[in-house]
Amino acid sequence: MADDTTDTKSSNQMWGGRFASGPDAIMEEINASIGFDKKLFAQDIRGSIAHATMLAHQGIISAEDKDKIVHGLNTILSEIESGNFEFSRQLEDIHMNVEARLATLIGPAAGRLHTARSRNDQVALDFRLWVKEELQKTEQMLTRLIAAFLDRAEEHAESVMPGFTHLQTAQPVTFGHHCMAYVEMFGRDRSRVRHAIEHLDESPIGAAALAGTGYPIDRHMTAKALGFREPTRNSIDTVSDRDFAIEFLSIAAIAGMHLSRLAEEIVIWSTPQFGFVRLSDAFSTGSSIMPQKKNPDAAELVRAKTGRINGSLVALLTIMKGLPLAYSKDMQEDKEQVFDAAESLELAIAAMTGMVRDMTVNTARMKAAAGSGYSTATDLADWLVREAGLPFRDAHHVTGRAVALAESKGCDLAELPLSDLQAIHPDITDQVYDVLTVEASVASRKSFGGTAPSEVRKQIAFWRARN
Repeated sequence: MADDTTDTKSSNQMWGGRFASGPDAIMEEINASIGFDKKLFAQDIRGSIAHATMLAHQGIISAEDKDKIVHGLNTILSEIESGNFEFSRQLEDIHMNVEARLATLIGPAAGRLHTARSRNDQVALDFRLWVKEELQKTEQMLTRLIAAFLDRAEEHAESVMPGFTHLQTAQPVTFGHHCMAYVEMFGRDRSRVRHAIEHLDESPIGAAALAGTGYPIDRHMTAKALGFREPTRNSIDTVSDRDFAIEFLSIAAIAGMHLSRLAEEIVIWSTPQFGFVRLSDAFSTGSSIMPQKKNPDAAELVRAKTGRINGSLVALLTIMKGLPLAYSKDMQEDKEQVFDAAESLELAIAAMTGMVRDMTVNTARMKAAAGSGYSTATDLADWLVREAGLPFRDAHHVTGRAVALAESKGCDLAELPLSDLQAIHPDITDQVYDVLTVEASVASRKSFGGTAPSEVRKQIAFWRARN
C-alpha cells in the first residue's frame, strides 16, 4: 500500500529541474506571453491612447485623468523604444506590463484606463493593428520586387532563352517574357495583400470580453482614431476572430511558394551545366574545401523559408479549428506563428529583390540553349498548317518525322537539307527556314500575352502604369 506522504525531493524531480518550485512555476511558464507579445507594445499603447481619449470625450473618465493616462503612456513608449523598460514575466503579457508601469507613473488614474474594455478585445486590437502594418510593409516590398523584374524584363525583351515544360526544352521564349511571368505572380500576391487589408480594416476595441459594454462608448470614434474603416459588428465574433492572422499566413505561404519557385530556377540557372545567370558575391558563398565553388546560398535559404511559413499556417489553422466561441487561451499561440512567418517573408522578398537586380544574365548561353531540343518543331508544324494547308494533327506527324531524321543525323531542324524535308512532305519549300530560327519563333508569337518582344514591351508598359 502506498504511503500517503509525498517525498519533496521526488516531487521536484517530477516537475523537472527547470521548475524547481513545482506547479506554480509551470503555470507561469506556460501562461506568460510577454516573451513574444512585447513586440506589440506600440500598438498596445496606441490603442490605449485612443481608448482613453474616447472615454474622456464620452464623459466616462475625466479630462484630467485622460491627460495623465496619455502622458504616462507616451512616457512608457519612450522607455520601451530606448530600451529602458523592464518587462516582467510575472505580469504575463504586454497589456499588464504597460498597465502596471502606468500605475507606478500616474497613480490611481491608471486604473480608469481599462474601463469598458477587456484584454480580449485589447489583444484583438493590438494584433490586428500589427498585422495591418505588416501587410502594408509587405505590399511595399512586393512593389519593389515587381519593379526589379520590370527593369530586367525591359533590358531583356529580345533576349532569347529556352522555354520549359517538365524542365525539358519546349519552345523559345524571351528572358523578358520569363521575367514578366514573375511580375504576374507577385502582382497577384500584392493584390491578395490589398484585399486582406480591406478585410481586416475594422476596429475590435469596445467588444470587451465578448458581450460589449454598458458604458456609453463611441466605437466609431476609436475606429477612426486608429485608422480603421469602421468598428466590427458582432462582439462575440470580434474576440473570437483570427481570420486576419490566418489570411496573412495564407498570403505569406502563397508568396513564399512563388519565391521558392524563383529560387529553384536561380539555383538551376546558376549551375555550370546551365550557366544562364551568375549571382553577385553579395548573394553567394564559397566552399570550405572546394575553392572553385560559388554557391547560391541566398536562393537556397529563400527556398527553405517557405517550409517555415507553411508550418506557421498549418499550426494556426490547427490551433483555431476546434475552438468554441468566444475567446480561449489557445489563441495566445497565434502570435509567434505570425511573427516568425512575417520575418521569414520579409527576408525572403528582400533577398530575392537583391538577387534579381544584381545577377548577371548570360544571354549568349541562353540563346545557344534556346535552339536545343528541337524547340522550333512547333513552328514547323504551324508553317505546314498555314502554308501547306495540312490539318494540325497531320502537320504534327510530319514534324515528328523531321525531328526523328534530324536526331539520326545529329543536327538541328534548320540544318536539314530541303531535299530531306521534301522527302517527308513534298509541299515544304525553302521558305520554311524563315521560321526555324529561335528569333523568328519568338517574334511570331504576337498573341496577347505572348513572348514576342513587341508583346512583352506592351505588358511592361501596362505594369509600369499600375506599379
